[in-house]
Amino acid sequence: MENRKFVKDIPAEDMIVPVRAEGRIARALDSDIFYSWRTSPVTVVATFVALALILMAVFAPLIAPYNPFNPASLNLMDGFTPPASTGAFTDNYFLMGADNQGRDVLSTIMYGSRVSLFVGILATLFAMTLGVSLGLVAGYNGGTIDAVIMRITDIQLSFPAILIALLIFGIARGLIPPSQQESMAVWVLILAIGLSNWAQFARTVRGATMVERQKDYVSAARIMGVHPILILLRHVLPNVLGPVLVIGTISLALAIIEEATLSFLGVGVPPTQPSLGTLIRIGQQFLFSGEWWILFFPAVTLIALALSVNLLGDWLRDALNPKLR
Repeated sequence: MENRKFVKDIPAEDMIVPVRAEGRIARALDSDIFYSWRTSPVTVVATFVALALILMAVFAPLIAPYNPFNPASLNLMDGFTPPASTGAFTDNYFLMGADNQGRDVLSTIMYGSRVSLFVGILATLFAMTLGVSLGLVAGYNGGTIDAVIMRITDIQLSFPAILIALLIFGIARGLIPPSQQESMAVWVLILAIGLSNWAQFARTVRGATMVERQKDYVSAARIMGVHPILILLRHVLPNVLGPVLVIGTISLALAIIEEATLSFLGVGVPPTQPSLGTLIRIGQQFLFSGEWWILFFPAVTLIALALSVNLLGDWLRDALNPKLR
């Protein structure tokens, strides 16, 4: 009996068992989501393609063969150099060829992807924030507020997003002084794309919020006198984030394509900050004269980026749906 130790006799510091990072990693590897990911070859390939393109864009200043926007490093005599060739008047090697200004197409794709991803990610975050906020307010309050927000949503969903973005872009450019239009073009583009894509988030979150507000934990919070804003942020929002993440992933691909479309039409980013859409517009001018690579490689990059993100969104939708497990 003398050798027995009870819990109260054990020092407190000896009872603390640290949570090791290895245990967290092991639990993550054993989770249903990781199992769903690694058993889907299409999703694995899409993940690596998306990561490769994103890393290529993020580290473009470090890994790009040349700086395509430095006039001192350009030689117009290298223009229209075919892929896997050396410039006629320089020793520059162009893996994907050179465009009409002698710029390395591979380097322009790396730098152009930075602009496309920057605009697409920020526009999606803006649309998500606006749509989720309006959806929570509409679904929780109901009544006149719900009717007004949903009618605005219905009106916006009845028009193509590209037309709404064009309208917003034109109005915003008209309100900005001419001297600041070029410097503000990227932020105007983010605003236009974000305002054209918030409706889907609002409609989805509104439906999920209407279901959650009828549950006991929301009623208990109301009885306790918790402020409605705290109820929405602490209790309702975490339970409606699943569909939001899926829509956000798919909306990112749509935002990238929408930015490329606007830039292709000449109303996107300025020529000093070309995106993938701008590169495609430039390459389209020389497609039928034989310089196919100026259009082909940026177009393939845009397709690969949008397709891989879309495939990840489809997988995420299935992985977060317990009925499909």
